[in-house]
Amino acid sequence: MSSVNTAIQLITREQAEKGSAARGSTCSPALAQGPWDYDLAEALAGIPAYGPGASSADVAPAATPRQRQLPEEYKLATDAELAERITAAKAALGDRAVILGHFYQRDEVIQYADFVGDSFQLANAALTRPDAEAIIFCGVHFMAETADILSRPEQAVILPNLAAGCSMADMADADSVAECWEQLEEIFGTEPDADGRVPVIPVTYMNSSAALKAFCGEHGGIVCTSSNARTVLEWAFQRAQRVLFFPDQHLGRNTAKALGVPLERMPLWNPRKDLGGNDERALQESRVILWHGFCSVHKRFSVAQIEQARAEHPGVQVIVHPECPMEVVDAADSAGSTDFIKKAIAAATEPTTFAIGTEINMVNRLAAEYPQHTIFCLDPVICPCSTMYRIHPGYLAWVLEELVAGRVVNRITVDDAVQSNARTALERMLAARP
Repeated sequence: MSSVNTAIQLITREQAEKGSAARGSTCSPALAQGPWDYDLAEALAGIPAYGPGASSADVAPAATPRQRQLPEEYKLATDAELAERITAAKAALGDRAVILGHFYQRDEVIQYADFVGDSFQLANAALTRPDAEAIIFCGVHFMAETADILSRPEQAVILPNLAAGCSMADMADADSVAECWEQLEEIFGTEPDADGRVPVIPVTYMNSSAALKAFCGEHGGIVCTSSNARTVLEWAFQRAQRVLFFPDQHLGRNTAKALGVPLERMPLWNPRKDLGGNDERALQESRVILWHGFCSVHKRFSVAQIEQARAEHPGVQVIVHPECPMEVVDAADSAGSTDFIKKAIAAATEPTTFAIGTEINMVNRLAAEYPQHTIFCLDPVICPCSTMYRIHPGYLAWVLEELVAGRVVNRITVDDAVQSNARTALERMLAARP
């Protein structure tokens, strides 16, 4: 069991016995339960939810996928039994199946991954095994959709737990973005300027649905990841007078600010308000229109946490993810994607203390991988990504053994009508290498 999961078990037990919630506690005692308990609770309530963790307070749309009940044998199996079954199933499948694991996955799942990385790296990894019959994506729903779009039609992309979604991705839906686009076209028109730049171009973060990726492909836009967001914005500014950036306002703001775009030219678009809560003049003068979306994991980090880390650890290097709020990124020593964070630590030649502002599973994995350094999470509360946490070795064992038996479960498929335009936007993203 990973250090994160072990800590959650110990802390929740201590909370139950002592009623305490001191520094280093978990954000929800429910994290100690098996994810199948959440699946059952949602089925009984008839209401989808993201589950305990950082996104527990976010409202899941009614159409959020739900996971059917995991067979009892996988719920009751010990860690050792699940490890044995997963290893045996992998051996039986051989090159017929490839397992992709995101950095934020729990250790007892990530240990079986053939490729580990961020969303950009895994999008590329999905293309490197064209002969595999199945791609098992240990991540979240939008990542599996991307793999299905980029893989061959006969390859099956499998998400071990269908309830592993993303609250940020759900903050921008196709209808709301289309309505926003119509309002912007009414204000800006559609004719390019003297330099051939169109009035506005859409850029969606990888953390979005296939439908929104298709929207970007259809309207001359592109997908970005935290690894290549700067390169993508530069690409977009060459082609357009301004950018509509969704769904993560913080990545958009931090990236545009680093490119020299003034804050007053980055209005926030709230889809629940007319003109996004802006007047026409602010939109006309905009360079980047930011969607009102965010990551609930990275929203937890604060300047106060950085100040405390600096007070307790003189000389500490603070590295945060660009999904963090602007003031946090400004207060840190550096900011970058999960791959950037990993490479920064790997490049340190002398023992160093690092305070990291990203998901706890990755931080603890880095601490174990680089014991010569002192590495800790800025957030003192253990609060993992709610939806990544829905993937558990029990689900991985189940989907693998079903494949061995010739059955494909939890397959993620993107409609043909969406595939073409989404692939266009994704191929532009893959070409925009930082």
